[in-house]
Amino acid sequence: MLYITDIGFYPRASEHYRKRKDGCKQHIIIYCIEGSGWISVNGKRFDVNKNQYFIIPKNIPHSYGSNKQNPWSIYWIHFLGELSHDYSQLTKNPETIMPSNIDRIDNRIELFEEMFQNLEMGFTPDNIQYANVCLMHFLASFKFLDQYRQVKKRDESDVILQSIQYMKKRMENTLTLLDLAQGSNLSISQYSLLFKKKTGQSPLDYLIRLRIQKACQLLDNTPLKIKHIGCNVGYNDPYYFSRIFTKTIGVSPRDYRKAPKG
Repeated sequence: MLYITDIGFYPRASEHYRKRKDGCKQHIIIYCIEGSGWISVNGKRFDVNKNQYFIIPKNIPHSYGSNKQNPWSIYWIHFLGELSHDYSQLTKNPETIMPSNIDRIDNRIELFEEMFQNLEMGFTPDNIQYANVCLMHFLASFKFLDQYRQVKKRDESDVILQSIQYMKKRMENTLTLLDLAQGSNLSISQYSLLFKKKTGQSPLDYLIRLRIQKACQLLDNTPLKIKHIGCNVGYNDPYYFSRIFTKTIGVSPRDYRKAPKG
């Protein structure tokens, strides 16, 4: 058994800082894909840079934070389970995964998105089980790096994954189903069918999830006003943004911001 207790992505998180004098009740993996930060464990402080990760076992006092001048973008997961010991040994230093023509970094990030998006769709038994299966693969991609890189890289022509990247880069804009379909060189009916087959959601429902996910990141890591965050994710009407956010997350943007995470 290996399972996720908490998961997130913080982009350019200049205000991100955590200090736990008694450690955390879960193991933590943090993977930095941009910028830099630092970690302090057992009285030793290390810099953390792009393409590095570190693991902190549960119950070990620690602190870590982002570099304010060059803030990090990080993927992070808290995890537990009977098998967690196999993947939770403290890294002596932040470990580096150098980019190369066989790095499969994009595949690892897509695997994280599989976990994140599945749990966002709801905590059903099937969603949780699937995310936890992905977790083992995700952690193994760090521990067994050579074996992970030997697997043939995914075909980059996947139009739905490209469409999702298109959404992410333009989520502050007004995007219609026609825009998305034309961007994939498909008819609306073809595009909608392929998209739902790939993700289990309609394109516009998926776009809402992406926008609210981005809003959560901005609420967690920036001092921006809520109405400005709404504009940054494509909702110029702050009342509509608040309604969509509350419907999706279960709490208002203001209440979400008050809860510490990560």
